[in-house]
Amino acid sequence: MENWFATWFDSAYYHLLYQHRDDKEAHYFMDQLCNLLQVAPKSRVLDLACGKGRHSVYLAQKDLDVTGLDLSPESIEYAQQYQHEQLRFNTQDMRLPLKEGPYHYIFNLFTSFGYFETEQEHIDTLIAMKNGLADQNSRLVIDFFNATKAIQQLVLKETKVLDGIEFKLQRYVENGCIHKEIRFSDQGKKYFFREKVRAFTRADFEQLLQAAGLELIDVYGNYSMHAFDASQSDRCILLAKKQ
Repeated sequence: MENWFATWFDSAYYHLLYQHRDDKEAHYFMDQLCNLLQVAPKSRVLDLACGKGRHSVYLAQKDLDVTGLDLSPESIEYAQQYQHEQLRFNTQDMRLPLKEGPYHYIFNLFTSFGYFETEQEHIDTLIAMKNGLADQNSRLVIDFFNATKAIQQLVLKETKVLDGIEFKLQRYVENGCIHKEIRFSDQGKKYFFREKVRAFTRADFEQLLQAAGLELIDVYGNYSMHAFDASQSDRCILLAKKQ
């Protein structure tokens, strides 16, 4: 199970399964976030775990200086077609000291956290983020799912047919993690992938951030940046700074 994300996120099937992701929603979120934070033009922004760069490209269009980092070489190679003077992409394991920087803002979006086996790896990741922030006025944003609601509404079995491939999905909760098993066949070959994400709550994040030397400023519950409600909110969007 260790480093399941390294193989799955670099697979073409991963991008096929999640092709429905909504650029309009992503752009709306970035607009709301930048307005809330009053992000100034030319600010240095890191999109950490940027995938193929959909948030990074849009942020650069807002006259920001943007770096996108991701573990997946395939995703970064795709994203590099969009590079220009104020937008660059590179590979990065986010547990390690961040490349380039420092940054005025670090954004970790769309549940790109909680993948690791140990609590220390998550703390190390947060320390890398903290060390990547330029100063006390810099801000870290982690956009995570609301674990409480996600577990309550977990769809245990689901089938999706995409480009003629039938993906059979099975979800369950075990040892504080939400697991997803993905099975399918393509061109006569059977495939099996797993996803495993820690079901971190707001309280869990407060402890992790504190251990990493970060201070939680506020928590939002959706992409309109409304207040977080553990029973109702779809997202758990954390705003933090250096202690």
